[in-house]
Amino acid sequence: MYRTTDGEDIFIIDGHVHLWDGSKANLKNVHGQQFIDCFYAYHSNLSPKEYLWPKEKFDNYGPEVMYDDLFVKGYDDMAICQPTYLTDFYKNGFNTTEKNYELKKKHPHRFIVNGAFDPRDGEAGLDYLDELSETYGIKGVKLYTAEWRGDSKGYKLSDPSVQRYLERCEKLGIKNIHVHKGPTILPLNRDAFDVADVDDVATSFQNLNFIVEHCGLPRLDDFCWIATQETNVYGGLAVVLPFIHTRPEYFAHVISELLFWIGEDKILYGSDYGIWSPKWLIEKFMAFELPESVSKETGVQLSLTAKKKILGLNAARLYGIDVEAQKKLLKDVRQPAAVGA
Repeated sequence: MYRTTDGEDIFIIDGHVHLWDGSKANLKNVHGQQFIDCFYAYHSNLSPKEYLWPKEKFDNYGPEVMYDDLFVKGYDDMAICQPTYLTDFYKNGFNTTEKNYELKKKHPHRFIVNGAFDPRDGEAGLDYLDELSETYGIKGVKLYTAEWRGDSKGYKLSDPSVQRYLERCEKLGIKNIHVHKGPTILPLNRDAFDVADVDDVATSFQNLNFIVEHCGLPRLDDFCWIATQETNVYGGLAVVLPFIHTRPEYFAHVISELLFWIGEDKILYGSDYGIWSPKWLIEKFMAFELPESVSKETGVQLSLTAKKKILGLNAARLYGIDVEAQKKLLKDVRQPAAVGA
């Protein structure tokens, strides 16, 4: 919980966190090493120096460190675990629904656990989606269109095989489709993260919400033109937000474009933990104001109302969370942090 200098509490739902295992013991091949090393490069280049981790900790930080960083040191009230299986790179998967659910069992009011699907898995994948729904009651899935699977180096949301899975999601009540559409990650292919295929599925599946993680960066214009037309397309700020530290003018450009095109009701906060920690991200976001020149050109403001929506209320709406009821559930374990604490 973040408390403003005026004493107002802001409820925060972190829309994009992971509990991964990039340790050497879990590596299947050199591609797994490349992947976690690329993550660490993002961490090293975009984090304040006081929040830098040693590589060994970054590879496999574990559930206790994660809980502490999100909810004790950090300001998160809840967090959405987004799995990334990468079973071609890691022996036990990189970040799975099953491992994430262990956190949910320990802290049932803190975590939302999403599932995943890969249309290249055919009928077996549909059965697995059914199992995830029945076992974990998932309300969302995370899709990684650039994930390698055997000889395949990715797929498109517009592929006919994807339609069967989205139809199954509708049937199961899995309404929130989070899609990684952002910067490439070594060794994955940049083109497989292209945002253009979101347009087709968003039009075809109006009952589903498509949360485009990383807002399509570096394809921001493409994303904005799509998302302003498609009422069920949202932008996730994971990877966008850390630029508030290293490139504040660039961040001002990105967030102002999002506010101009899609509006404050369709933007969701995400830390991308463990690449970055919510404590410093939220402190800097709450302190950030759009430069006057940007506001004058776009006609938008990053108001306190907008920040409250982005940090939690928008995700609460998509996931059916009653914020006031949730505050009561967390009352005994929540310790609101003072500003800058």
